Parts: sequence; C-alpha cells; structure tokens
Amino acid sequence: MAKFEYAPAPESRAVVTIAASYGLFIGGDFIEATDGSTYETINPSSEEALAEVTEAGKADVEAAVRAARAAFEGPWSRLPGTERGKYLFRIARILQERAREFAVLETLDNGKPIKESRDFDIPLAAAHFFYHAGWADKLEHAGLSGGSGQPPRPLGVVGQVIPWNFPLLMLSWKIAPALAAGNTVVLKPAQTTPLTALLFAEVCQQADLPAGVVNIITGAGETGRLLVEHPGVDKVAFTGSTQVGKAIARSIAGTRKRATLELGGKAANIVFDDAAIDEAVEGIVNGIFFNQGHVCCAGSRLLVQENVADDVIMRLKHRLQTLRVGDPLDKNTDVGAINSAAQLARIRELTEIGEAQGATRWSAPCNLPDRGFWFAPTVFTDVCQSHRIAQEEICGPVLSVLTFRTPQEAVAKANNTPYGLSAGIWTEKGSRILWMADQLRAGVVWANTFNRFDPASPFGGYKESGYGREGGRHGLEAYVTTGANR
Repeated sequence: MAKFEYAPAPESRAVVTIAASYGLFIGGDFIEATDGSTYETINPSSEEALAEVTEAGKADVEAAVRAARAAFEGPWSRLPGTERGKYLFRIARILQERAREFAVLETLDNGKPIKESRDFDIPLAAAHFFYHAGWADKLEHAGLSGGSGQPPRPLGVVGQVIPWNFPLLMLSWKIAPALAAGNTVVLKPAQTTPLTALLFAEVCQQADLPAGVVNIITGAGETGRLLVEHPGVDKVAFTGSTQVGKAIARSIAGTRKRATLELGGKAANIVFDDAAIDEAVEGIVNGIFFNQGHVCCAGSRLLVQENVADDVIMRLKHRLQTLRVGDPLDKNTDVGAINSAAQLARIRELTEIGEAQGATRWSAPCNLPDRGFWFAPTVFTDVCQSHRIAQEEICGPVLSVLTFRTPQEAVAKANNTPYGLSAGIWTEKGSRILWMADQLRAGVVWANTFNRFDPASPFGGYKESGYGREGGRHGLEAYVTTGANR
C-alpha cells in the first residue's frame, strides 16, 4: 500500500520554561510543602524526568483549604458577578495568549500529540473560561433557584480532583464554573500530569486573581483523599476512575458535602448499514484512537450492522495503517505515547485477556520507539459481550467490535454495560437517530460524529459513569445553593 512520507516537523520545546522543581500554589504564592516530600514527573514518550514536584501532605491540604476559606469569606463571594466575570475573561485571554506554551507543556507531560493539545485541549480550555465568564452576572436569571424564589449563592470551598488524560481541559471544566458562581477552589491535578496546572497558577497571578481563590496542590491519591475528606470542603468535584469515584461517594456519605462525579465509560459507537461508511470510519478512528484512547467517553465498543461489518472492518484496518505513531511533539503524529508505565501495563493485561478469551486481535503495523510507553492501535473482532474487553474500561487505543442485526438488538447490546457516559449513532435516518437516542442509557449521544464538545452543552453519565453534569447551565447548578436546597 502506497504511503506518504512525512519529513519530521517537531514543535520547539523552547517556547516553555520548565522549572527544576515546583512547590504548592497556596494563598496566591508558591510555597514549600510542610514535610518536604517530592517526586518526579516524566515525559511518557522518552521517560525523561521533566521536573521535581511537591507532594502535599495533611498540613499542606489544611493550609490550602484554610486559604480558600479565607478568600471565600473575604471579598470574593461578595463580588458582583460582573467583577468575577472580568477575572474569568482575563484568564481566558491569557490562556489564548500563552496557548503555544501550554500546548507544548501538555504534550511533554501527558504524551498526547501536539496537534491535539494545540487544536483541541487549549482552545477548549479557554472557551470554558470565556463561556462561564458570561454567566457570572446572569446566575439570577439561569433558573437555578429551585422554585425557592431566592437568588443562587455560592457553596463555599470546592475540592476538585482531576485526571491525567486532559489535564488543562479538566482543570477548566472544574475551575471556571466554580469561580463564576463565587466559590473558591482547591484543585489537585493527577500525579503524572501536574505541570500545566502549575503553569495555570502563574496565569492566576498574571490575571491578579485575589489570593486564595484558586489553590493548586500536587501529589498522589493520598493527597486527593485528604482533600476530599477535609471537613472544610463544601463540595467535591471528581473526574476519574469508577473505583475511586465509588470510594469518594462512600467517604462523603452522611456529610453535608455535595459531589459531582464524572467516572469511567465503555461507549458504543453504532454503525448502521445506511451510514456513510467512510465518514463512519473516520468517526470510529476519532472515537477510540483520539488521545491514545485516553478518553472516558471513548467509543471503545464498535457495534456494526451485520451485513456491512466486513466492509467496515476492512476499511477501518486500511485507515489504521495510515496513522502515524511516534514523537508527540511532531506535528505529523496521530497517536502519541501512553501516559504512564502503569497504564501501559493495564492495557497490555486486558488485551492479553481478550486474546485468551477467544477474541481475534489485529494491531496496526508500526515501528514503536525504543524508549517511552507505546501501544499500537489495536482492533479485536469475534468479541462476545461477556468478554472483559467488552465490559471493562481499558482507557487505551483498543477497539472491540461486535455486530447486530436490528436497532433493538443494537440498543440491547449498547446498554449491556455498567457504564452510561456516551454513545454514537451513524445512520442517514433522522427518525432512527431520535429513537436510538431516546433508548440509549447514555448521558451524551452523538449523531454522525463523535467526541464533539462545547462549553454550553452539559456532559455527564448514568449508572457507574457517575452523576451530575459539567458544562452549560446544568453544570453551574452544581456550584450554587438556594433557600430551597441548603
């Protein structure tokens, strides 16, 4: 098969300065941890140590929550919405101005291709701040009073824990609505991807955000647990694994804390025989191989109508052979590095189980680099619904293919999972799309596309994919209280 050859087109690392070590961002300043423990964050494409990062302990979490409480009870929660909105607009503009810097740092720390960081993550992160800045002075008109007739008020101090797959974007999803509603924040980024959150702390300083309104503490799971369980936190917002989400729900049960949990997924991407097949193939590729499959709403289960299954799989394999796997900083790269050695080990474990249970494995032929964490785009056929690769979230570039004959069978198979975060439908019939969307137990349903996001559109799941929504007016609701729901 003829293939285009691409000359290397690496993005320059010179646009970003990475400090040798980072402290915690508490009360508007970077400070040293009380116990002084540190760890290294590494580049997953080369295993190069990027920086030494502080691990926050109990005293540090206490200091961060105390700073957030002081800022909340100070002028921040009483600022008019127009004034809060100005800060969010300022942050959004700075993100745009420093977009290239953030994109390169995100790719170095996370492993995703630079073209995804540049064209998706950073622009959408800025868009969330722009969008929520516009809401800051309109909360009284957003229908959030719950019938009480009382204006919505901020909850207080919000503890936020975000994952490693979209570090800056998840930060924006969490911080922007919290600040628009008048809350203050203590945010913990993922252990493996803290650098863009720490650079965002500089943006807060550059925007003259009042001290303590945003606090960023780094560390592993124990730091997150200390934050979630701190009695001074009024609301918890978490995005991550279903297992950790369940632990959080148990830990705050019986307390006054509110929570929104956006957890795992095992989305069905459903292709009918009347779909535009080439477009559907592009949607399949985007649905599962975007960001190396490190997407909670990834279309990791492909359901194809039986009479076109062979054609779809043939075209899909042909398309996968054109994907370029390699240096994430190269603008030609389509698939970057797996985020960590631990995640790569899990992907390998589940794919080996898939083969052992009888599924047929096909991996795209590609030369993987010698150093770093890499996994070739992989497709499993002959998959049964009982197979673990069809039921468990892999969070990697692995697609399981099943077939169906009727729309009813497609719905039954799509819903046969403990998750309910997203789904995709490919068909030319609008009536079928509407019927399917009504039947699918998924929080987000895409029609003839996949992985499309907008700050004005709420995102969240059913079942073990969590509860609550992020984005849009529905996402703001989770950050306010009224006389009816105090």
